[in-house]
Amino acid sequence: MTPFWTYFWPVFAAGLMVGTVTGWIASRVKIVRVRERPHEPNFVRKPLRWRLTVLAIGLIVSIAAAAAWHGPLGGADRFRTTIERQSREALDYYEMTKVTAHLHRAPLTRRLVLVGQVDDWQSGELVRLFSQLPGVSRATWSESDAGLPLILEAVLAAIGGFLGGLLIAYLLELRRRYNAQWTW
Repeated sequence: MTPFWTYFWPVFAAGLMVGTVTGWIASRVKIVRVRERPHEPNFVRKPLRWRLTVLAIGLIVSIAAAAAWHGPLGGADRFRTTIERQSREALDYYEMTKVTAHLHRAPLTRRLVLVGQVDDWQSGELVRLFSQLPGVSRATWSESDAGLPLILEAVLAAIGGFLGGLLIAYLLELRRRYNAQWTW
């Protein structure tokens, strides 16, 4: 797998799992059957405030999982190390020993910064080649214009997974409600 997916896939999967469980808890209704109408079930919902609280807690847990993956669990360090090693190997392959490449830091982004002395043709071509590395958003020769921080991208991936999990939980609950009309 590419470094891009090895960083973002665990964050997305954590958001997906948290979203599915949260959505299942928040959208769950009690199915009540009245003796006079056994084929027409009634659905008793939880209060809206309770459901919104559960969704907010799930969203916070999903964002916390993304932050934990980025920092203490070392996802960002592994991502940075892999990208910088691949760029160093590519520079060695092209025999560009006086050029170095590193990801923009403070905050860490997916922008690759190239440093060194090259001519005009080499500078344009290196930017084009290194922008194609998996996980690199853009290669540049300047430290300015950092781009979106990597932790923010991880949070967005976790929120995307969370929303996908909510959709899965909603579809499962619809199936449960649909099957409730049948009394075998």
